[in-house]
Amino acid sequence: MAQNDPALLIDLVTRLGRWLDDKRFDEARTVFTEDATADTLGGSVRGVDALAAQARRNHPADVATQHFITNPLIEVDGDRATIDANLLVVFASSTDRRVLGERYRLEAARTPDGWRIRRVAARMIWETASV
Repeated sequence: MAQNDPALLIDLVTRLGRWLDDKRFDEARTVFTEDATADTLGGSVRGVDALAAQARRNHPADVATQHFITNPLIEVDGDRATIDANLLVVFASSTDRRVLGERYRLEAARTPDGWRIRRVAARMIWETASV
């Protein structure tokens, strides 16, 4: 493990949240590997383009989101890493609000371009909604 790997992986997790909130879905390759998979409330997909399409569907332009990804537990094994973290996400539109509490399990790989996420698994813990 390189000394700065934990900091780089925390940065990667932060970039994931910003990628979703800023709806920069065309920049998926700055966060994910080509063969990345996702198993989330929004569905299960394989491949970076399918993952970006799913994120675009589940984060529409007229709904503001804010992802708070906290308390990362990081394990690095050479060029692979696992990150367990808490996720609090707010979805807010002009008509309603949803707040989800989830647990993330992320798997990352060191690539020539830096660390990238190769697997996202999200498990919902709780949800609340208001109108």
